Amino acid sequence: MAENKLQIAYSGVQGAYAGIVAGKIFPEADIISYSSFRQAYEAVEKKECDYAVLPIENSYAGEVAQVTDLLYGGNLKIAGIFELPIVHNLLGIEETDLTKIKTVYSHPQALDQCSEYIYLHGFEKRVATNTALAAKEVALLKDPSVAAIASRETAEIYGLKVLEQAINESESNTTRFVVLSAGKDPDSEKQREVFKRKEAFTLILIVKNEAGAVARAITTIGDFGFNMRTLRSRPQKTLLWSYYFYIEGEGDLGSVKGVEMLRALGENCESVKVLGNYPADVILE
Repeated sequence: MAENKLQIAYSGVQGAYAGIVAGKIFPEADIISYSSFRQAYEAVEKKECDYAVLPIENSYAGEVAQVTDLLYGGNLKIAGIFELPIVHNLLGIEETDLTKIKTVYSHPQALDQCSEYIYLHGFEKRVATNTALAAKEVALLKDPSVAAIASRETAEIYGLKVLEQAINESESNTTRFVVLSAGKDPDSEKQREVFKRKEAFTLILIVKNEAGAVARAITTIGDFGFNMRTLRSRPQKTLLWSYYFYIEGEGDLGSVKGVEMLRALGENCESVKVLGNYPADVILE
């Protein structure tokens, strides 16, 4: 790694939404592309990069399960969560127009977020690893019947034109991105200012296999005055029909109440993993 310049990992190629977010959060850093969520995550674990920026949830399509599972199985901490309003556009080569398009490429979540538009136009769907790779593939194919669903930035990068803009169903379509670290303290005063507040937290719980265990865990969080805003279950995969619970709440886990709440959870759960205590979601423009 460069001695004085942060290295930020993301999944995708130039123009991917995660890369755009990474550039907004860390404008003076080197933004480094990896081919998968896991590779970007492991780049921080291996100390090849200082932070990873990965999508965790979309307001329309829901959680990004692959990233949730990485948080469960890995050692990185959440330094912050950032929201980016997502505007999907239909992109094609210069020689085409909307009437010629028969097939669209994009990431599964982008295809889902634009499903009504795709259905109304009768397009065939093709899955790509991410939206920017879809745009790159369309540029390489040079096929007037093929388009990508991606950001306006990718059109400029890969020499495509916008055939139709804002095709996602929800006008409030927003994706949340986690900034992940190996516990490294921010280098600059600006980063410390961004990440220092302790307003929200994420926990992963494995509850005891007994009646009422989930209810007791949820009640414990509320009893200590913390508002839980997200609760999701995911299979552990290594144990048949066993699940872990992903929880997001509001408050400072370092406070007296926070310490007491974690202690109480530890007494009622098989395991409690603190993924991070960080500022409330920051909305990017």
